[in-house]
Amino acid sequence: MFKKNLSLLLAGILTISCLTAGCGNNSGNGGESPSAGNGDSQAAATETGKADEAASGEVITLTFFDKNTGDAFDNPVAQAITEKTGIKIEVQQPTGNPEEKLNLMLASGDLPDIVLMDRRSDIVNKYIAAGALVPLNDLIDQYGADIQEMYGDILNKSRYEDGKNYYLNNWYGLDPDPDRAFCIRMDVLKELGYGEKAEKGEAFTQDEFRDILNRFKETYKDADGQSAIPLTSNADYMPSVLSTFKAMYGMKNYYEKDGKLYFDVRDPDYLEMVKYMNGLYRDGLLDKEWAVNKEQIFTQKAGSGRVAATVGLSSDGNRLLKEDNGEDTDKQFYMFKVVADGVDPDKTTFSPRSSLGWDAIGITVKNEHPVETIKFMNFLASEEGQYLLMWGIEGKDWDMEDGKHVPRPETLQGFKDDWNTFAKETGIRKWTWFIKNGYGSDGTPYDLATKYERDAVSTHALTSMANSTWDTAPYDYIGPAAGTPEALSEQKIKDIIDTAFTNMVYADSEEQVVSLYDAMISEIDANQASAIEAVYTEKYNEQLALWK
Repeated sequence: MFKKNLSLLLAGILTISCLTAGCGNNSGNGGESPSAGNGDSQAAATETGKADEAASGEVITLTFFDKNTGDAFDNPVAQAITEKTGIKIEVQQPTGNPEEKLNLMLASGDLPDIVLMDRRSDIVNKYIAAGALVPLNDLIDQYGADIQEMYGDILNKSRYEDGKNYYLNNWYGLDPDPDRAFCIRMDVLKELGYGEKAEKGEAFTQDEFRDILNRFKETYKDADGQSAIPLTSNADYMPSVLSTFKAMYGMKNYYEKDGKLYFDVRDPDYLEMVKYMNGLYRDGLLDKEWAVNKEQIFTQKAGSGRVAATVGLSSDGNRLLKEDNGEDTDKQFYMFKVVADGVDPDKTTFSPRSSLGWDAIGITVKNEHPVETIKFMNFLASEEGQYLLMWGIEGKDWDMEDGKHVPRPETLQGFKDDWNTFAKETGIRKWTWFIKNGYGSDGTPYDLATKYERDAVSTHALTSMANSTWDTAPYDYIGPAAGTPEALSEQKIKDIIDTAFTNMVYADSEEQVVSLYDAMISEIDANQASAIEAVYTEKYNEQLALWK
């Protein structure tokens, strides 16, 4: 089955990849590929064929293609993993485009034992459709108790259309850390009489936010006489800018009504949101360059002291403010909810996260040790494995005190001094495989480097942005298939919406906003929006049914 499916893919994938990579005559490079057949049966046969080797206690070397890293598996954490599992990893990683390499490996049949791919890319479905990945269900049932405990319902949500699991998710589970927000300088809030509310991390109403921006505009002048910029944004991340304003109203990726999905612009709150943004712009409260600010310009503005608030946190802007003002954290941007009239702050949608994570890690049909591999995966997915990967070695990098993981000071300092070098030398957070977002059973975060010690801004955000994280996973991959006429129509509609959004915010009056909005709706309807929305609804319902 694997060879048959590959022959169908070979002409398209290999030809395109060779043209882009200059690979020359590379067809037929992998020799014979094992037939996928029934993946579970193949796993059992392979297990029998290699039982003697595994039973001998010898270390087994597995090739692992990781699109994220290519370093040698020889640091202390790697050595500890081998001691625990009997598995040594030979890491493979391309020097060029990872997806191009993945296509070449699939076309040639020259596969690694384990492969890590972008879960959000179509490459995963290509590998599954070609029979290149082993179904994991029986292996997990027999040898994956920790996988089952840690992943839970994620296994149901990551099943393929045939009902089987072909990979384990990486960086899965809802990340509890805030993602998007309106960021306002704490010193400005205190000067304008909002200090007590700000320190408590309470949400601001849309009228309060407008009052903050307006009063800042009226009172602020810098030493050079430049006028204030009450609110600015980073145009390099326009989808985040839009979703932050949508979050005020509790809007999501799509407008859902009576069990059907529609483009978000059909949500009645969408027009109200654009009217609010337009009002800020017309009153000089929204930076006139909000839609064209590039990263560098945005950072310079945020760090200049001329800005009261930003759409999205500027870490570099805060860094510049600290350089100018010392460690006085009042002169930094803090994250807040701004809530539209009539909306419960706990119903806002400031932190869209997919519980299904970023990567997919699978066992290929070339793997001669599927049982040992799933045991290796099971250990790393376990809580013990997570702390080894992300915290390092007990007694060396961290200690257990009163039932809690406690990092040693030199471990925390190592990340502060030189993150990349420290991770490479120790192995801590170098091998990010099967990582679960969140906290272990003792309440300490799995991700030591970013979540154990928090600065004042991120600590405050845990309160100010609480209860606004929501799972985008039900909306993943419900668009038309790539390359289809429907996909082309969808892209055209998105382009129409993007252009209209900017024009509406820049409109000269609220009446013009409404006129532009009506014209946009008419234009997307003329471009088969209803047909695309039917695709969304069908795939959405199919996906939810598969998860049951």
